[in-house]
Amino acid sequence: MKKVALGILLITASILVSVQKDNQPSSKEEGIDFVDISFSEALKSAKVSNKLVFLDAYATWCGPCKWMDANTFKDESVGAYFNENFINLKMDMEKGEGPQIARRYKVTAYPTMFFINGEGEVIHKVLGAKPAKDFLKEAKKANG
Repeated sequence: MKKVALGILLITASILVSVQKDNQPSSKEEGIDFVDISFSEALKSAKVSNKLVFLDAYATWCGPCKWMDANTFKDESVGAYFNENFINLKMDMEKGEGPQIARRYKVTAYPTMFFINGEGEVIHKVLGAKPAKDFLKEAKKANG
């Protein structure tokens, strides 16, 4: 009986250790870390941190937008550069404050990606889906 109880205890302990390991955050960069804040909060953060806001203006039905999410935005080198250099904001242009932002910046195609300073001025604009290497070049142009 003691052996059965000990066996159950060991199995339970090993399962708990395994679950804890799986729930630990990964230290590896896994793409762009988009913040969940309003556009005005992103602009304020950009001013304080002396960074640009990277705004991914997308629509849920947009195929190239989904491709960017699955490929370019998940790229490790893209994530490392963007997470260090920009306030990253992703916004659906058809919901919430998206339509107002779309009018303000004259979004006419998806994806449209903006690099915006803390004053709300567009520094650089990128249209259409881009592979990671080309997208990084665009980001570095924006960052001067």
